Amino acid sequence: MAAQQTSIERFLASAAEAAKVILETVQNDGFIHVFSHLDADGVAAAGVMGKALYRLDARFRIRVTQWVDEKIIGEIVADKPQLVILTDFGSGYLDLLNEKIPNVKVLILDHHQITGILANENFVQVNPHLFGIDGATDVSGSGVAYFVAKAVNALNVDLAPVALVGALGDMQDRYEQRKLCCLNEIIVNDAVATGLLKVEKDLTFFGRETRPIHKTLATTTNPFIPGLSGEEDKALAFLASLDIPIKQGEKWRALRDLTEDEKRRLCSALADHLLSKGLHLEVENLIGYIYVLTKEEPNTALRDAREFAVVLNSTGRMDRPSLGIAICMGDRGVALDEANKILEDYRKNISKYLGWVMEKPERMRELQNIYVIYGESFINEKIIGTVSSIIVSGLANSEKPLIAFANVEKEQAAKFSARTTEAAIRKGVNLGEVMRFASEAHGGKGGGHNIAAGAQVSLDKIEDFVKTVDELVGKQLRGEKVGSDSNA
Repeated sequence: MAAQQTSIERFLASAAEAAKVILETVQNDGFIHVFSHLDADGVAAAGVMGKALYRLDARFRIRVTQWVDEKIIGEIVADKPQLVILTDFGSGYLDLLNEKIPNVKVLILDHHQITGILANENFVQVNPHLFGIDGATDVSGSGVAYFVAKAVNALNVDLAPVALVGALGDMQDRYEQRKLCCLNEIIVNDAVATGLLKVEKDLTFFGRETRPIHKTLATTTNPFIPGLSGEEDKALAFLASLDIPIKQGEKWRALRDLTEDEKRRLCSALADHLLSKGLHLEVENLIGYIYVLTKEEPNTALRDAREFAVVLNSTGRMDRPSLGIAICMGDRGVALDEANKILEDYRKNISKYLGWVMEKPERMRELQNIYVIYGESFINEKIIGTVSSIIVSGLANSEKPLIAFANVEKEQAAKFSARTTEAAIRKGVNLGEVMRFASEAHGGKGGGHNIAAGAQVSLDKIEDFVKTVDELVGKQLRGEKVGSDSNA
């Protein structure tokens, strides 16, 4: 415990150093260019940093992108900013940054596994992995940005809920009963202390604020409930058998509208149903921690932090990240209205892609050590990560990771998204390492976390890359080391 506390203190000290860099740049009227990743955590991180800079009356610009590449480097060179801030990525690009822009002041606020060496005094990096803290579960990119923003000005504590949304978007609620812990727990405490958050224990189904109860049951994948998940008519019949009304007058009832007695009956019946299917472990996933943003309107997607994360994810994945950033910075007018429309389109696209994958067996293939989704030119490369996350949730008991790819035709590249299960992690799988080494072996770039990672390779290297990933995962499952020194 003492060692963990020391790690946290050292991390917070590094966040304070980063805050000094920002304050010095602003005091000298320097222009700041912020780059952030396009997923929910990246959009939240951009929102946190944007609000902190706005409050400083800083001169800044925010750009959300899928990765750092030559094009992004070109923008930096052309803009000549006094400071570049990279949020929710950057730690995997140290060598590229050092090669291309060694004389630019760069601040990296990231939580991904670090590749390359930080050997440049112009680069300042805040990353939990430097202090033995797990960036996959204990703090997200928006969380790192939050600690820096809080060190810039204590008033930025009101950005804690946005950081929690980012953490939940990155599925960091992996502790018992879907709890956020470690550095994330400090952010939770900040949000609760300022009256912006209420933490409850409840049924953990997604859509508790906005979806009719039967739709909530029918769309749940965590836990997956055989006979109810994907079966709206059976979900309706299940609720009817429990005498739980699905409407109050003309209004559909959401999970949040159930009485305590109705919740108990529903939970008990679901537990019995899962046990009857032999799914003992799934019963544990029924009840967990719920993060309610108290200042948001009830019955809206922003009230429940997990639903808020999906809103942000949709704006980033659908090429409208500015809407998500505006919402994180406080806009509840036009930006939110537009984001809700984007969310509907996003959900329709996901349903279309999932249906397409399941339509033909060859679109999802099982290899010796992995599953592969061949999204090719049909699935949007910015949504392939969401598709893989949803599908891997149905493989919870498998030790085989899943990789999915979509073609980026204009760049003649394939964008890979890799996800795995807790069972595979326990067996020693580290997708961040696998994607990094496999992509580098075929002239690409990759990295990430042990449980979720990504990569990009040229279109002509797809099959070679897939074969290498399968081999490297096999090595990890056998307890062998992967990397350049292991003949991988």
